[in-house]
Amino acid sequence: MAEYQYEFREKQKGLLAKLLITMVALLITAYILPGMSINGLFAGFVAALILGLVNIFVKPIFIIFTLPLTLLTMGLFLLVINGLMLWLAAGIVPGFMITGFWTALFGSILLSIVTWFLNQILD
Repeated sequence: MAEYQYEFREKQKGLLAKLLITMVALLITAYILPGMSINGLFAGFVAALILGLVNIFVKPIFIIFTLPLTLLTMGLFLLVINGLMLWLAAGIVPGFMITGFWTALFGSILLSIVTWFLNQILD
């Protein structure tokens, strides 16, 4: 029983670490990219949480519906889907703003790079 509780706590720590890495990556991306802003740490935390939930529940539906287009573009349309998910999260979270589609698209690319970089540093 204690072994399962230990594994559960380790998974919780891993999820919290991923959430914090995403929050820091969002803050860095918003600092670098004009047209994207986050008003405070709490808004960044909520934005990271909502972005994670959007990626879990909404993104798979978008991927399934746009599969022919994704295959036609050899996967490049997934960048558009990532931008739309980021834009959707910005629409949900007060204090997290993205001015338009192109900002969301470039923001999602930059966010992926910054998240990858932070994960490389922390691993």
